[in-house]
Amino acid sequence: MFEGGFMGASARAALATPDGGNKFQAIAHLQREIGRLQRRRSDLPIVPLLPALAPLMPEGGLQSGAVYTFTPSLRLASALIAAATQQGAWCAVVGLPTFGIESAEAQGVDPERLIVVPHPHQRWFSVISALSEVVSLIMVHPSTPISAAEAQRFQARLRDRACTVLIASENYEWPNKQGELWLSQPEWRGLGNGWGVISECEVTVSARIRGLPAPRHQRVIMPNAQGQVQAVSTVVDAAHRWRTAG
Repeated sequence: MFEGGFMGASARAALATPDGGNKFQAIAHLQREIGRLQRRRSDLPIVPLLPALAPLMPEGGLQSGAVYTFTPSLRLASALIAAATQQGAWCAVVGLPTFGIESAEAQGVDPERLIVVPHPHQRWFSVISALSEVVSLIMVHPSTPISAAEAQRFQARLRDRACTVLIASENYEWPNKQGELWLSQPEWRGLGNGWGVISECEVTVSARIRGLPAPRHQRVIMPNAQGQVQAVSTVVDAAHRWRTAG
């Protein structure tokens, strides 16, 4: 499934090539398939986030046409795209071969609105450039650097198409990115003294957004016992005082 790419049933064969052949032809086929299902420009002015993560953003979601970086955590990756797929937006995950469809679905991701290209190798930028024409949200782990000029031209295309990109790397240099998200202070639950099964992880998700005076922090359980993302508390002032969710 992963070698050829995974997507919803309507476009599942788009990246499959008979003998691992020309990926550029596969991407062109992918564009045609998804183009039949979605308008060429996203209708989402703000890419929605799950309620547990929405307080991290000034408008409760990711800005359309912007670029963000985030800690390359599979749990955070699923959480960031879940709400968008629930609202019918197409999302792509590129260069993350360990991304799990079943675990992502448990966190609320609609697999019928998901495209996974696990091994783009050095063609990752060509892949996301093609996908930006037809999807609302792209998550990518870059394998090679690109020039500042390439990044600026690509970002102009993102703004035109209202496509948002999440870069799964804490250290990748991208000019004029809108923000960055990261995880800290994980606390695993369910283990006893040498026994038990891990059932939940409570962690702090933080966001530093351009234009805001200070980072925002949200304490969440990700995942909880049901595999979902649950808010615990959020920072309410610069002194990092926490308020219990709910």
